[in-house]
Amino acid sequence: MDRHDVSDVVTAENVAQLHQEDLKVQHKFNCNGLTYWFDDKRKTAFCLVEAPDKQSVINMHDHAHGVLPHLIIEVEASIVESFLGRIEDPVMAKSTNLNIINDPAFRTLMKVGLNKHSLNGYNPLVFNSVENKYSRSVAEISNNHSGRIVSQKDTDFLISFASVTNAVKCAQNIQSKINEIKSLSEFKLYNIKIGISAGVPVTEKKIIFEDTIKLAERMHHVAKAEIVVSSEVKDLYKSENLNQFPEEELIVTLSPTDEIFLTNLIDFIENEWKNNNLNVNDFNNHLGYSKSQLYRKMMTLIGESPNTFLMSYRLNKAVTFLNKQIENISEIAYDSGFSTPSYFSKCFHRRYGILPSDYLRANLK
Repeated sequence: MDRHDVSDVVTAENVAQLHQEDLKVQHKFNCNGLTYWFDDKRKTAFCLVEAPDKQSVINMHDHAHGVLPHLIIEVEASIVESFLGRIEDPVMAKSTNLNIINDPAFRTLMKVGLNKHSLNGYNPLVFNSVENKYSRSVAEISNNHSGRIVSQKDTDFLISFASVTNAVKCAQNIQSKINEIKSLSEFKLYNIKIGISAGVPVTEKKIIFEDTIKLAERMHHVAKAEIVVSSEVKDLYKSENLNQFPEEELIVTLSPTDEIFLTNLIDFIENEWKNNNLNVNDFNNHLGYSKSQLYRKMMTLIGESPNTFLMSYRLNKAVTFLNKQIENISEIAYDSGFSTPSYFSKCFHRRYGILPSDYLRANLK
């Protein structure tokens, strides 16, 4: 998939003409131009092309009309379809001579997840029953709001929306439904987190919608509310709803500054969390904050100090490793960044109310 940043004078008809020129010569470069998207508001166009390599796409465009793409990434057609809803020209567009498609590839992405904050009295059968009810609810509600489920891994959903209003309302309805399910005592052991961000499929990154996905995922670390949205999502929602937005205590909006801070923080953690020599000074040096500034910033945004946040991150990783059941406790301790297995077990028990060995044993039954 390639990206073209076009000038303000370019119209949907112009882009359709360029697409037709590509189709006339594509066979010369072993290419197959499947379809395109054009966003008149943001003046971006995206072409989906089957091709042997990136250079073939460039050569096809160059020979056809000379308008070269600014960026190109490799994508799977099925993944593109799950995000954007199609991988060929719409039928209605085919009825016109130019196949004019004024369809933006801009999408609002929602990441929904459950975090276990306690495993005391853990019973896999009970937990699986609650999680299955949750998963069915998320799938049904997202479908009712025209959401497309891009992926599901355990209790984590990634859902794509063409409408930001549908995304926000879907999040509110999921939250309401989960609050109903919380009448089950077992479900009270979970926290639901929903992050909503928006963007285009091709950026400087190598994966489709990578920046947008990462921001939605990282919003799960924000402690202020169960639903967190980007500043762009809030602005888009207000533009679609007479400048109205849900009450702030129900949905937290990250400022652009907070988005940058969160991105830099998680990038750092993802690279360094296995380092058992990591300390607060490393956070300060990398993020450019004094010790007191960083503490205040993280307590305000995430609700945890740097040391506590690092511990939580490692323990969440440890739960993932335990669920895979391919390592013993000692291996998981070291792989999770803990200096000793005994210290790991102590921290795990303090956080979840159960020893990692007991949790692993329960899953093996």
